[in-house]
Amino acid sequence: MNGTKDIIQAAATLPVEERAVIVDPLLRTLNPPNVEIDRVWVRIAEHRLADLHSCRVQPVPGEQVFAKIKKRFVR
Repeated sequence: MNGTKDIIQAAATLPVEERAVIVDPLLRTLNPPNVEIDRVWVRIAEHRLADLHSCRVQPVPGEQVFAKIKKRFVR
């Protein structure tokens, strides 16, 4: 399948924004969107954002989260 390798190599040279335009539709063919699941995720995200805005929860820096994950799984 030399054609596939050629396509991948050509796509890899594109700017990141153009690669995202290509990869998103391809990924959707593997895992088609589900409107109901999307609605649930929106509600969860809105609830979490409201928690942040009301100071009910405190944000955790990404570096701290990834350090904790690495500590747990990399041994």
